[in-house]
Amino acid sequence: MNKSVFTFLILFIVLSGCKSLQKTSKQDSKKDLQENAQAQIDSTELKKDSIIIALQDTVKRQEEVVINIHPKKADTITVIGVGDIMIGTNFPNEGYLPPDSGKYMLSSVAHVLKDADLTFGNQEGVILNEGGEAKSCSDPSLCYIFRSPEHLAQHYVNAGIDMMSLANNHAGDFGDTGRKNTMRVLDSLGIHHAGQLAQPFSIFEKDRIKYGFVAFSPNNGTQSINDMDAAVGLVQHLDSLTDIIIVSFHGGAEGKKYQHVTREREYFYGENRGNVYEFSHAMIDAGADIIFGHGPHVARAIEVYKNRFIAYSLGNFATYGRFNLRGENGLAPIAKVWILEDGSFIKGKIISALQKGAGIPEIDVNHGASQKIKELTDADFPESKIFIDPEGNIRYIQEQF
Repeated sequence: MNKSVFTFLILFIVLSGCKSLQKTSKQDSKKDLQENAQAQIDSTELKKDSIIIALQDTVKRQEEVVINIHPKKADTITVIGVGDIMIGTNFPNEGYLPPDSGKYMLSSVAHVLKDADLTFGNQEGVILNEGGEAKSCSDPSLCYIFRSPEHLAQHYVNAGIDMMSLANNHAGDFGDTGRKNTMRVLDSLGIHHAGQLAQPFSIFEKDRIKYGFVAFSPNNGTQSINDMDAAVGLVQHLDSLTDIIIVSFHGGAEGKKYQHVTREREYFYGENRGNVYEFSHAMIDAGADIIFGHGPHVARAIEVYKNRFIAYSLGNFATYGRFNLRGENGLAPIAKVWILEDGSFIKGKIISALQKGAGIPEIDVNHGASQKIKELTDADFPESKIFIDPEGNIRYIQEQF
């Protein structure tokens, strides 16, 4: 091979290799560009996804804040009512106070009382440490007036009580001093109250439901159960401002002889105790949704009128030291009511309790209170559309079949 041919071959091989390398380099560059472009696309998509997730988290947190500020209304509302409460008096002496500052007075029933959106009770007597203008009484040892020391009221909060009636025959046991101090203490504890002429009703809101609470009795210094026009006007006023109206009344004669709802005006020791049947129906006609009665110191029948619940008397509940608790006087019914947001009755339950010893309520597994209320309801309201079973459950009759 001559030298020129050899040189040509060498140049051809070199040039071919360079061309091949150039092609490979271009392919690699193109691949790199494609990979870089894809990486940028992936990075952009990742950022986009991160932004979307961040936005979703922000919206979710904002929704949670809104929900916390404006919680959703409940589909149903539960309200509990009990009767007379007087958990110890230092008048006429401290011998009528419960031991251990009364801390066990409501502990056995607290879990039941707390299991509702609202819980109501009737405050018998005043909340006052000392002093006040005691009612005139020839023999203080036989004078039934009640002055509960302020520290005992904390047990109401601990037991879940939200509302108390101050309309009864013991609201003025220690004059204006007792009335004002009772309201002051309940206010300080966040317990809504009603019935005094100085404050016949309360309006408050819970879980976006606005409640109106008003109380009546035949006694001086309280909103009168016997002034029907004024009572109707108050309920109508509350109906224009609130979603649910709860009415309490202290009325009817006292004792075992007066367990029945007569549908007539009742008198006791010459005092006009009102026609509780007529009054309750008039209150519902005016816009009331639930009515809790007390005063007779014994349980009475229940009724559902125009789809609204009425308990004509819830008797004694936690009355320490100075009350007659023998037999039926010791029954302590707890009325629990389920209603819709418009106040319509869905169902109820009479949870039976019994006052033990000097007056400490405990759950009664024998259902004595519910059986008594069933007996009275069957007798006094034979036309009733509700049924009470042996365990105290209350339902419309048509739901039983």
